[in-house]
Formats: sequence, structure tokens, C-alpha cells
Amino acid sequence: MNTFKKVFHIILLLVALSLTGSHQALSSSDDMQETYKNLEVFANVLSIVQQNYVDDIDTRETIEGAIKGMLSSLDPHSSFLKPEDFNELQEETKGSFSGIGIEITVKDDMLTIVSPIEDTPAFKAGLQAGDRIIKIEGESTKEMSMVEAIKKLRGEKGTEVTISIHREGWTDLQEFTIVRDVIPIHSVRSSILEPGYGYVRITNFQRNSAQDLQNSLKELVKEGSLQGLVLDLRNNPGGLLDSSVKIADIFLDEGIIVSTRGRLKDQNMEFSAHSSGPHYNFPIVILINGGTASASEIVAGALHDHKKALILGTQSFGKGSVQTIIPMGDGAGLRLTTARYYTPNGTSIQATGITPDVLVPKIGAAEEENPKGETEIFREKDLRHHLENGGNLEAAGEKPQPPTIEESKLISDKVALDEATREKLKNDNQLTTALLVLKSMNIVSGQNTAK
Repeated sequence: MNTFKKVFHIILLLVALSLTGSHQALSSSDDMQETYKNLEVFANVLSIVQQNYVDDIDTRETIEGAIKGMLSSLDPHSSFLKPEDFNELQEETKGSFSGIGIEITVKDDMLTIVSPIEDTPAFKAGLQAGDRIIKIEGESTKEMSMVEAIKKLRGEKGTEVTISIHREGWTDLQEFTIVRDVIPIHSVRSSILEPGYGYVRITNFQRNSAQDLQNSLKELVKEGSLQGLVLDLRNNPGGLLDSSVKIADIFLDEGIIVSTRGRLKDQNMEFSAHSSGPHYNFPIVILINGGTASASEIVAGALHDHKKALILGTQSFGKGSVQTIIPMGDGAGLRLTTARYYTPNGTSIQATGITPDVLVPKIGAAEEENPKGETEIFREKDLRHHLENGGNLEAAGEKPQPPTIEESKLISDKVALDEATREKLKNDNQLTTALLVLKSMNIVSGQNTAK
């Protein structure tokens, strides 16, 4: 049997198996015939390429390229993972990998930074959300897949990688030579802003993030009774769905945290809160911005819908889809978008994002220059082939524009920050505002202590 026939029969066999094993079979024999016809076209093209292309081709590599093209035409987050790429992904979810520390996506066929991870080499080098990576080690990234780019950006600790960056407002490319390092396992950091008011920053969602958060909260409580907490999810690109559910559960005692809806029944799930563990009754302000994506949007949406937190900052990224990692027989993997997720109120944030209760642009940041939040920073809705919103589970009216902090009148004229706190927060007006709001909420509610 020649190569053409082998490939064609393998493709037909795989399709037949997928159809018989699927809960969502094709609707009619006409649809099935159409699928077989299109697969025959693919096999014919492959045969012609094998026989007539100027050089000998690697058939496996060519078919993998076709698979990658098929998945990239679906949405920006579905991809094929070679065995080595699949292993790297598994390492990343454990929180230990060596690289420069950025979350990337593809926009207009160009690699674009969603967010640098705090305190990583990329963050320290000054890379920002929205930066476009034009070259990696002199090689153009035009039409380069994320998997290929990640492989080039990662490497052994102590090695260097040079990338050429274009940023809005720059006339020329700028080169950054960055020394790779082990990206920190711990994704949670905490501190006391001033007596009674705590601060927790979550940089991404890994397997151990929920436990790290619980440990941080215990330490903050040891410092004294907490009267309020700022939960900082700015530039948090997301991570594991399970981790975000566990983190939301820490603050919630009951009710739905997030639900998912897909084409298949087993993709329709609800994740609910439990009453076990400490009860935290202090007010919470969550900080978000355009780099707040995916799992971090799940946490913000859950706490907001249950009226456990006030959201402050600017519109989030809007990645409201769920990717399932499907292992393949040869060690490869398939990262496939299988569902949209919905906040407890039945709201899909896909391609729309979380709208803050109070709009507080960050002073001095390019993203926040427009006081009404109409920014130039890219979001999920700007990505080619992005998944549509899908609508809400329950009908909802159009959301009004969030008020600015001046319009909201949330800050009482009775609150102030001491000089030491002002000095510590002087370069972060969003965090300063969040602390003032927390103190005002305590004055209004009359709550002076909470445990």
C-alpha cells in the first residue's frame, strides 16, 4: 500500500472511531459523506505534495502542520502539543519551569504579551502587556505558533534570549536581552498595608496557589484582626480552573462559583462553594485590569456576584473559555476549547470581560490614558477567530459604564492614610484608592473588626 493510501485509510479510521465513540455524532449520513469527501481532498493534496514538491518532505511533520492549522482556525487557544511540548505544559502547571516569565497570545499573526508574571526576568526587564514580540533571536515571529515561541523563549537557567519588541508609541524596535531563570513556584504574596488592612497578590493560578493563599491569610490574621483585604489580580493571566475554584471557595460558604457549558453533556458542570474552613467576613476589594484573564476572572466574577467583593480598576481581558488537555497515544496532547464558563449570575465574560464596579485608571500607564476606559490595549475580543460570547444563561440588560471613583463617592472624607502608607503606595494609585475604599466601607458599615 503506497503512502497516499496509508494516510487516507488512517484518517478515515480515526474519523470513524471518533464518530462511533462520540456523544455528539454527525446529524446525518450526508454530513458524514461530506466529511469523508473533504478528508479525501486532504489526502490527495498530501499525495501531490509528496510527489511534486521541490524537496523531499517529512510526512509526519507535514501532517502535524496541517493539524496545527486546523486548530488555529478554531480559536486562539486550541493547539496541538508535540510530546516534548506536552511535557513542558505539565511542568508549567506544577509551577516549576525555566524561562523569562510571560503569558503570550497571537494577535494579527504576531506574538503579543498578555502579561508578564511579577518578579520574573521579563517583568524586571520592563516588558508590558500589549508589547508585540517581532523577533526571537533574530527570527521573525510572523505566523509563528505559540508553542514554537514558548520553546524558543524557554531554556536553561542562566542562558540568554534576545527578543525584539514593538510597543505602542515607539517608532523603532527595541531589543531586550533577558537572562532566563526558574519561574517562581509560589504565586501568592501578602503584606500588611497598614494595621488592620491586608494585601494579597496572586500572580497566576498553579496547583499549590490555594494552599499558599490560605497560609498567607493565616499570617495576616496573626498580625491582628483584619478589617479589610485588597486582593490584587492585576496582570494575572490565569492558570488552572481547579485552582481558581479552590481560591474562590476560601471566601465563599455556599452557592455556585462557576459553571461551564459546552456541546457535550459531560462538559456542562457546576462548581460550588463549601462551608468548611475559616469564615472571612471582612470587606474585600479586588483589583483588575486588562491583563486580568481566565482563572483570575473566574475568582473576580464569583466573589462579585456573591457580593463578597467590590471590583476596582479597568476592564479585564475577557477570556471566558475552558481548554481541556487531551492526551494522545504517542505522548502528544491536544489542547482544545471545550466550553464557555459563566459566573454565578449566569454571565458569560467571553470576549467582554469583567466590568469593574468603579473605574480607576492607573496613572502613568499607557493602558489607562483614557479616563472612561476606552483603551487601546488588546483583549480577547481583538484576537483572530476568538470565540463569541455565547450569551448569558439568564437574560440581562446592557451594563452601564462603571462610575469613576469621584462619581461613585465611595471614599468618605473621614478617611486618610498615614504618611508611611502614602509613601509606600505613592506609585500605585489603584492600590491607594482600594485601601481608602476599604476604610470607608468600614466606616459606613460600622464594622471595626472581622475574623
